[in-house]
Amino acid sequence: MLIDLHTHSTASDGTDVPGQVVADAAAAGLDVLALTDHDTVAGWPDATDAALGCGVALVRGAELSAQAVFDVDGRDRYVSVHVLSYLHDPSYAPLADECERVRTARLDRARAMVDLLARDYPVDWDEIAAHTDPGATVGRPHLADALVRLGVVPNRSAAFETVLHAGSPYYVPHYAPRAAPTVRRVREAGGVPVFAHPAASARGRTVPDAVIEELADAGLAGLEAYHRDHTPDQVDHLVGLAARLGLFVTGSSDYHGAGKPNRLAENTTAPEVLERIEDMGTLTVIRT
Repeated sequence: MLIDLHTHSTASDGTDVPGQVVADAAAAGLDVLALTDHDTVAGWPDATDAALGCGVALVRGAELSAQAVFDVDGRDRYVSVHVLSYLHDPSYAPLADECERVRTARLDRARAMVDLLARDYPVDWDEIAAHTDPGATVGRPHLADALVRLGVVPNRSAAFETVLHAGSPYYVPHYAPRAAPTVRRVREAGGVPVFAHPAASARGRTVPDAVIEELADAGLAGLEAYHRDHTPDQVDHLVGLAARLGLFVTGSSDYHGAGKPNRLAENTTAPEVLERIEDMGTLTVIRT
């Protein structure tokens, strides 16, 4: 059984509509797919219809923006982290309201970054909006796509490595809630929280094990250990850490369609882990 528990659609920063992501999953031979758009569940209905039509089981989820804070030499360090939430109740107001706040902050950040970029590049907000689905969670990938269309960079990866890098003069941070309360809200919503790509140092700063231990105390259920942004040594470390903390491990593609080189099913999750997620979650997995 092939299970991929981390994908994105046009509801956030993927390039394909949710139903197409599910169809692509079927074509890739996947048995189970999770749709986990950033801070939104807007893609769930379309993905559900597609899953019922093509025989792929669907795990409804989201990738939630959060922030970890920890001490380094007497000073607070802030690191952006992502929490995958599976099978939560989307009507649980504390979680839904926080997601809406983050989406608004992301939109404001994107507009601010466009204003900065426009000083040096012919970037236009209206053009970006025209290439973004209504209501989508707007992020840096949408700006990257605009830079690709302008010929400034060849692809999204190049944009993130240069113009949109966190150290770039065009970079603007955005609001995100603290990680431990986010994990607790997922649990309160009946969801299953998993730390997404926790050791992906190429993306920016990562957190020490002590932060993961804190999140485990808050209710974290698993670590996404098998991910293309992790080295073999990092995978081994995360698997060992998960065992020590009583967490399960997942493997996922973090698929974004044509936006990134990630391919469906390049990393997968064990069936027994999916069973644990189903047992813990409020919602059911959509199956034909």
